[in-house]
Amino acid sequence: MNRFNSLLASFLLFGILLAACAPQPAQTSTPDVNVIVAQTMAALTAVPPAVTDPAPQPAASLLPRSLYFLAPDAAAHEQLFRLAADGATRTQLTFEPANVTAYDVNQNDGRVVYISNNQLLIVNADGSGRQTLLDGGAQDANNPFLNAVQGAAWSPDGETIAYGFGGLNLYSVATGVSNRVLDNKIRAVDDQFKFPDELYWPDRFSPDGTKLLITLGYYEGASAAIYTPAGNSLTRLSGAEGALICCNEEEWTADSSALYAANPSMGMFNSGLWRIDASTGQVTTLIPGDAGNGSFNFADAPFLAPDGWLYFFFASRPAANETGGREALQLVRASADGAAGRSTLLPDVFDKMTEALWAPDASFVIVASATSEQMYLGGQAELVYVDGRPRVTLVPYARAMKWGP
Repeated sequence: MNRFNSLLASFLLFGILLAACAPQPAQTSTPDVNVIVAQTMAALTAVPPAVTDPAPQPAASLLPRSLYFLAPDAAAHEQLFRLAADGATRTQLTFEPANVTAYDVNQNDGRVVYISNNQLLIVNADGSGRQTLLDGGAQDANNPFLNAVQGAAWSPDGETIAYGFGGLNLYSVATGVSNRVLDNKIRAVDDQFKFPDELYWPDRFSPDGTKLLITLGYYEGASAAIYTPAGNSLTRLSGAEGALICCNEEEWTADSSALYAANPSMGMFNSGLWRIDASTGQVTTLIPGDAGNGSFNFADAPFLAPDGWLYFFFASRPAANETGGREALQLVRASADGAAGRSTLLPDVFDKMTEALWAPDASFVIVASATSEQMYLGGQAELVYVDGRPRVTLVPYARAMKWGP
C-alpha cells in the first residue's frame, strides 16, 4: 500500500506541475485539481474486465461411428469389443466362457445379438442385460450341423433377428416369437451319420431391409442366395460358376439393388471381381481371374461409394502362389463396372490384409493386417486414408469388423 501511495503522490505532483507550467491559451479554463485527482484514482484502481474462457469444444471424432470387432480376452477367448468414435475408447461388451463366433449390431440403439457356446444371446450397447434367446445345446459329435446355431443378422429397422438353427429363422424382437422360414435339407445315410444336402443361415440384410443375403452350406463348400421375407422366396445365383460368392464376404450397394464380391487368391475358386443382381440372382463377371498371357487378376473388398466410384484392392500379375497364398494388392478406384477409369490411389502395397471395412463415404478404409505368416483371420487394424494422409493404428488385433450406430 505504501508503494501505491507514493505512486499516487508522484502522479498528482506531476499533474499539478504540468498544469502550472504549461502555456495557457486565451479562453481555456484552469484545470480542476480535484478532477485530476479523481481521474488518476479511477485509472489506478479500475478493475480490469473479466476474462471469459472460451467454451470447451467437443473433441473431433476420428471415426464416423463406433467400431465393433472381435478380439481375444485374457483367457484367449474371442470376445466382442467396441471402439468409440474417438478412436481411443475401447470397451469389452461380452464376457463369455467360449469364443464369440458371430454377431450383428442393432443400428438404432447399439444392442448386439451374438453366438457363443452354441447359444444365441443379446446384450445392451454397454454390455449389460445379457439375455439368452436360444440354447442349441451340446452338438452331436458325428453330426454337429444338426443343432448348430449359425449366423446372426439384425434388420436395419431393429425389428427382426435372423439366425440359423435347423434352417433359416426370423425372430420378432417385439413378440419374442421365432418363425422358421427355410428348413435345412438333411438325409440320413445310416443310423449314426446324416448328410447335409443344403443348410441355411443368414449373412446380412440389405440396407433397405427387404432382402436377406444367406449362405447355402454343403458338405464341401458353400454358395449364397437372397431370401425375400415379404414373399418368402429364395433367389438363387446364376452364372456364378467358379466365382467365390459366399460366407458374408459380399458387399451390398446402398440402394439394395446389387452386391459386389471379389476373391484375391487362387485355388478352389477363381480370383476376380463380380456383381450380383439382387432381384434376379444373375452374376456378372467384371474382372475375370485369368488376365491372359500367364497373368491373373486379383481383387478384394469392393465398395460402391456414394460418389458412384467403385473402390477396391487390386493386382494383375503372375500368381504368387497357385494354392491360395497372399497377393500384394493396391488400392484402386474405378467406375461401377470395375474397369473404366481405373486408377491406383496410393503407392502402398497390402500384402498381409485379411479383411477391410470401408468408411460410409469411402474417405478411408480400415484394414486388418496379419502380424505373422500363420495368421489368416484378423490382425492389426489401421485406418488408411484414400487421399494419402498418414495411417492411424486403431487396435493391435481386430476381426469381423462392423460399424455400429
